[in-house]
Amino acid sequence: MRFSRRVEQLVHSPIGAAHALVGLRTNERPLLDLSQAAPSFPPADPVIERIAEVAHEADAGRYPPQPGLPQLREAFANDLNDGYAANIKPDDVLITAGCNQAFCCVASALTSPGDEAILVAPFYFNHDMWLKIEGVEVKYLEPGPDLQPDPKQAQALITDKTRLITLVSPGNPTGVTIPKETIHEFAELAHSNNIALIVDETYRSFRDEQSPAHELFSDSNWRDNIISLHSFSKDFAIPGYRCGAVVGGKAAITEALKVLDCLAISAPRIGQEAAIAGLLHAQQWRLEQASRIKDLELRFLKSMDGRPGGFKVISSGAYFGWVQHPRPDLTTQEVVRRLVLEHDVLTIPGTAFTNTDQAMIRMSFANLEPTQVDELPSRLNEFG
Repeated sequence: MRFSRRVEQLVHSPIGAAHALVGLRTNERPLLDLSQAAPSFPPADPVIERIAEVAHEADAGRYPPQPGLPQLREAFANDLNDGYAANIKPDDVLITAGCNQAFCCVASALTSPGDEAILVAPFYFNHDMWLKIEGVEVKYLEPGPDLQPDPKQAQALITDKTRLITLVSPGNPTGVTIPKETIHEFAELAHSNNIALIVDETYRSFRDEQSPAHELFSDSNWRDNIISLHSFSKDFAIPGYRCGAVVGGKAAITEALKVLDCLAISAPRIGQEAAIAGLLHAQQWRLEQASRIKDLELRFLKSMDGRPGGFKVISSGAYFGWVQHPRPDLTTQEVVRRLVLEHDVLTIPGTAFTNTDQAMIRMSFANLEPTQVDELPSRLNEFG
């Protein structure tokens, strides 16, 4: 049996690889899990109640409309309009089985094998993986010391084969939020080069500011080049129900639908019903969770202030701390392995998000309890 060379050349899932190490542990001390970004806490009560109701309804197992349940597309368009002072229509929204699938559908609709795409480094690993599966050459836009991308440097990477630029804000793995002015410059760059700007806004609810993340939707021509991606998993703690969204113009939605038809036909009905319940009945809960996670970030930064074990926080935000480890004599993979097996701390190596080993690891503090955040420095001090 033969397999695709493009798939064979990919790394295995960084999340799966990290969790495989857990099975090798012999320590009895409880694990501090700073690996995944998926919420580990339960959804709001109205969401839980709606999930239970849907299971008993006659159409629970049937396909929903392929673009998404009309009530969800309308509720989400209204949510975006409230958040961005925009005029997004339900027809601008395509519901997908999670934000990962939203990116896959859009990227496949925009590119052909041999085309080029630009990702800002450090990049989200699934974006990189999917583009490579599709035979797209990825060019990496290295950020400045503040981890902010520079549109002028991006222009130098654009060729006649370039089809898209992707921004993730707040970033995964860095947590860095890109200022709206910079996002607008990238939008102008995309427009002038007739390419797509994909803005992955998975963590938009976990920014430090409640003001709009950008004003792209205020431009009457935004549908020509702008595609925005969203996740209900993070906002309403329903990662296992797989519900995300593409926001774009008619052409982008039409072509992405063709890809969705092959990947999943439609997003699961139960996840869409959970998202509707969240949008209609859990907005205050959503704000409270964002505030709680911000408090965890501040606690995390305080706990890391003394650089325990030599570990230094380079940036943080949303769910993540982007942390430099103190052992340049070791590969980052080895550092992560030792943290799990010897010190009971599970993290993701920065090599999942970069092309070279930069001695970085991603710590997701959002799923820890406050007491676990307080415990982290003593475990890291053991490493030294």
